[in-house]
Formats: sequence, C-alpha cells, structure tokens
Amino acid sequence: MKRTDYCGALRETDVGRAAVVMGWAQNKRDMGGVIFIDLRDREGTLQVVFDAQNLSREDFAAAEGLRVESVVAVRGELRPRSEETRNPRLATGAFELCARGMEVLSEARPLPFPLEDAAGVREEVRLRYRFLDLRRPGLLENLRFRARVARLVSDYLESEGFLAVETPMLTKSTPEGARDYLVPSRVHQGEFYALPQSPQIFKQLLMVAGIDRYYQIARCFRDEDLRADRQPEFTQVDMELSFVDQEDILRHLERMFRHLFREALGIELPAPFPRLTWREAMDRYGSDKPDLRFGLPIADVTELARGCGFSVFRKAVEAGGVVRALNVKGRCDFSRGTIEELTKKALAYGAGGMAWIALREDGEPYSVLTKYFSKADFAALLDAVDGRPGDFILFCADRFSTVCRTLGGLRLDLADLLGLRRDSGDYKFCFVTDFPQFEYSEEEGRYVATHHPFTMPYPEDLPYLLTDPARVRAQAYDVVLNGVELGSGSIRIHSRDVQKRMFEALGFSDGQIGERFGFLVNAFQYGTPPHGGFAFGLDRLVMQMLGAPSLRDVIAFPKTKDARCPLTGAPGPVDPAQLDALGLAGLLREGVGVPAKARRSQTRVDVDAAANLARLRVAPEEREALERQMAELVAFAGQLAEADTEGVPPAGHVVPLENVFRPDRAGTPLPRADLLAGAPETWDGCFFVPQVVE
Repeated sequence: MKRTDYCGALRETDVGRAAVVMGWAQNKRDMGGVIFIDLRDREGTLQVVFDAQNLSREDFAAAEGLRVESVVAVRGELRPRSEETRNPRLATGAFELCARGMEVLSEARPLPFPLEDAAGVREEVRLRYRFLDLRRPGLLENLRFRARVARLVSDYLESEGFLAVETPMLTKSTPEGARDYLVPSRVHQGEFYALPQSPQIFKQLLMVAGIDRYYQIARCFRDEDLRADRQPEFTQVDMELSFVDQEDILRHLERMFRHLFREALGIELPAPFPRLTWREAMDRYGSDKPDLRFGLPIADVTELARGCGFSVFRKAVEAGGVVRALNVKGRCDFSRGTIEELTKKALAYGAGGMAWIALREDGEPYSVLTKYFSKADFAALLDAVDGRPGDFILFCADRFSTVCRTLGGLRLDLADLLGLRRDSGDYKFCFVTDFPQFEYSEEEGRYVATHHPFTMPYPEDLPYLLTDPARVRAQAYDVVLNGVELGSGSIRIHSRDVQKRMFEALGFSDGQIGERFGFLVNAFQYGTPPHGGFAFGLDRLVMQMLGAPSLRDVIAFPKTKDARCPLTGAPGPVDPAQLDALGLAGLLREGVGVPAKARRSQTRVDVDAAANLARLRVAPEEREALERQMAELVAFAGQLAEADTEGVPPAGHVVPLENVFRPDRAGTPLPRADLLAGAPETWDGCFFVPQVVE
C-alpha cells in the first residue's frame, strides 16, 4: 500500500472516495464482529471500522490481535457516521474509514506508560522514552508551534533586509562569561575548541566585513547550572546591525515581537513597550526583569528611617544601606502562619528579618514599629508607602543588593499567593536599559563586564572608565516578558581607543588581550562601522507564548536538570582508544574516563571499620556477603542522588520536633562486667545475639 492521505487532514468533503492511511493504533474497541480503531498520525486521528463482513479472515484476525501503538496501513472508503455517533470535538468526527484491507507494518510491545495519562508519570521516565512522549498531541503541537515561530522570525528578518549567515561551531574559548563546553583537538593535541556560548565575536566580524544586517537561528552551549528555563544547549535568534544607535534597535525589536504575536497568536500587543532604566527597575520592582502583570511597587523610606528609634532601620542606613517597603493592599487579614512563611522567605533571600505593619480596617496599626516612631513620623511612614486601612506593609533594611533581592523575591511570592500571575494569556513586555557597565567580582578582586567587554558606554560616562568604573552606564538593553528575560543586546565599541580603555578598566594586560581577543582587536584596525545587536532565546520565547511550565516542554530532546539525557545516557564514557587518539589517555589513570556508576561499583567498603563503629562482631564466613550487600547500598544511594526530582512533591510530611535530645553530658561509665551481668551469653566481651532469621 502507498499512503494517499494523512489521517487528520481528511475532511467531510472527502466522503465517498477511497483512501489509504497509515499511522499508530491509538485505541481499540472490539464490539464482536466489528472493531473500531482510532488511527493517529501527525495531523490527527481518524476512526477506522473493521467489519468482519468486509475483510478477509486474515485481515480481521490481524485487527483483533492488534496492540495499541502498533503501526498499520489501512485501505478503505470514507463514509459518513450516523448522527448519534458523530464527534464534534474532532475535525474528522463526522465520518469514518470503512476498512477493506490492512497491513501491520510494525507490532508494538506493551508501553512503559499510558500515553493518554502521561501527566502522572515521572518526568525522567518520560524523557527516557521521549519518542513515545512526543506522540502525545500536546507536545506535538508545541513543536509545531515552535517551528511556526522560527519560520515567522526568519521571514520577518528577511523582509527587513537581514542576511542569514552561519558561524562556526568549533571556535576559541574566551573565558569572560559562563563556562565553555570544550572539545579536544586530535590534530592539535593538548589544545581545545570551545562550543559557542553565542556567535558574539563572529557577528561583530561580519559587521566589519560589511554584511550590514545579519541574523542566524543559532545553536549555543553554556556549561552552567540548570533550571526550568535553562538548558545546556539552546537555540538563539541572533542579529546584528550596522550604522544604528540604541533607539533604532529598540524600535526594530518592538516591531518584530509585535509581528510575532500578531501572526502566531492573533494578539495585538500595545505599543510602545514600557521602558525602564536598570536603576528604575531595581528601585521599583527589586529586579532587572520586572513582571509588569501586576503592581506591588517597592517604596523607598530610607530618609524617614534615618535616625529613627528602630535600631535595625537606623543601623542599616548608617552603614550605607537602604530601607524599603511593599504595600499589599487590602490584606491586613494575613494569618500568623502566612506572615511567618513570608519571614522565612525573606531570610532565605538573605535578609536579617522582616518588619511589618498591619493596618486594621478601622485604621489602627498593629506592629512593633509603633513603639519606635513618633505619631508624626509614623504617619509620614504610612504616607510614603500609601498605607490605608486594611493594608499589610512589609519592610526590609539592608544593603541595596540584599533589599532588592529580598523585596523583589517577596513581590513575586506575594503575586503567586494572591493569584496575580495566573492568566497565561496576559503578555506584558518591557525594555530595561542603561545597565551598569561593570560589576565588582569579590572572587576575582576586580571589576568585570556586566555584559561583555565590547559593550559601548554612554559617551558622557567615558571619562569615568578608569577613575570610577561603578558610575559608568552601558548602552545595553534587555527585552523582558512577564518577568522573564527573553534576550539582551548592546551597542558595540567600534573605537580602538575606547576598546583599549575598556580592556584597561577590566585589568587585562596586553598579553591577555592578544591571547583572548587578538583576532577581533586586529580586525577593528581596518575600518569598523558603528554597530549593535541583540539575541533572544527561541526556546524561552515559545515557552512564554504557550504558557508552558518548562523549556523541556518545547524542546524535542531536552536534558534533565543535571544536564543528562535519559534517552541516550549522555554524557557517558568513551572508548580508551578515542582518548588515546586525543592525547588524553592519562585521564583514564586518574579515573576521569570511568563513569560514575562504574566508580561506585568498584568502591570497596571497609567492613571491619563499619563493624567497629556499630560495635558488632563479624564472623569470617559473613564478611564476603556483608561487603557485597554494603556495596549494593552505596550504589543504590548513588542512584537516588542521580534521580531527577524537580517538580516531584514530597512523599511524606515531617513534623518539626523540639527538645527531643538529652543534653550531651558525659557520665560515669559502668564496668563491662556489670553491663554483661544479665546477658544469657557473651562472646569476646560483647553481647552475643544468635542468628534467628535467615
């Protein structure tokens, strides 16, 4: 047989003609002499009727014995369903295929989990059988939507004069950001390529080459800790433009994102997108990626707290810190448990505690702070945070960074508690601009570039590059959607003098500059146009557009949170001959080439030491069995440690216990003879417990 139609592409206008369809048997209903099978392919499902009167004995027997998810080819005629059996929820629900012949192309084994109820299956299992998981309509539609967005991006950029150019995957490591994935060279042993974290340097070289407008849907790699919206390998929409300023690029990005949402979702985003400087975003929302779907702005009360009677506030201000507050309108009824939970979260964010005021409905304040402020100062404090009867106001006093992290985190926690972020169809974009050019690294003892060393400072801040780096603002910008950073970009340095001062501010020697960026600096000597660019994560954008909880829902073959692939087992060991060819055979001697599982299985347990700690005597005939059993326990513990538990709720509830331990005070030990006086049998100065269970 040769397929003539997709199952889900047939329509009622096709009724009356013959068709050959192929796909997976989604389910089967045997009515005795008549069998109904829903046949599924990429485009949808079609009900197929196997009637013993219309089929050969062999074909009907094959339909009777068919297992779910087996692949079949069916030949027959399309006919209308009776009125009472029509299914209006399906595009093919008004008709069915009356089978005249069937061929089983591939018999399926029993499935490891039911596809129709995969939501209750552990994610690690679904990822191990991802080829089955992708048969579920939801994931298939996610991939289809992703492909459409990628096509819309390409079409739009092509229409705007951008040229698609591929850049190398094997490139040079430039350690000025996240960790690189390194690739050893066989030809140049002892040397390594790096997989690109982004095409940053090459797209700037393309501007030097005169390409003018470049784009690429690029694969990128970063060796960093994972989370729900991060993967070690990801897809980035990358672009660079010549002879532009920041305003040109922001207008271009706004047009592009509005086009994508209009064409992909039918949503007309409001224009213009709100704009916030980095400082405004941190002051008002405690985050450089603010979620604008709800209010809860942060209020600064530092000056009111200066010199107040509350020592926590006063000392924070005296130390150069800030005091800020969040006003939760109408929630003076927060329970003691809720307030304690918010306090715990504040402590987890790094704050020393959380002061609060509950303004009862009659306007009476309930707070310890009333003891430390005069009536006039307390009224001024409430006025600064727009405090009204019924409000709940919480405070944080500490360093600027700690206060922003704490109140920014609590703002999102409160939004979730109050259900302010539940509408998946609410999309709020904004631009965040004017990021600091540098941030100080305590670990390295120097200023490092907030974005990268090629970001152009504002002209008016250039005099402070070497004298006051913390004051310098970068012509850098982020696009934020619903509290998620979609991507970032900047205007690049095209002046050799500015680039030299930038490297000097970062503490690079001439040798380091040549080693890390020599090829780019060299290119800049031959005429460099003013240019800037931007890149955003395609995976992350699609996740936001679909309201998916994780990037893994919009990627065909994702990794787990520890960067493993349950499907293929990657990363894994390689053949020693491969390491030898790369000049890395010495790693085997150090155990580097041995997989973790093998190393655990080779672990020998010191039974004598364990027995001594447990005060047990091990008979010689028991030693071998105990060694094997304890090694199995070590291996099992390793398997538990590798299990991906992200999103898995705790299986039990543990009640906190207090005062359950005796004071650890040394007492007078009893003589061994007294301890053993009541023992029915002793052995070598210990109780002897005979074996009673095999």
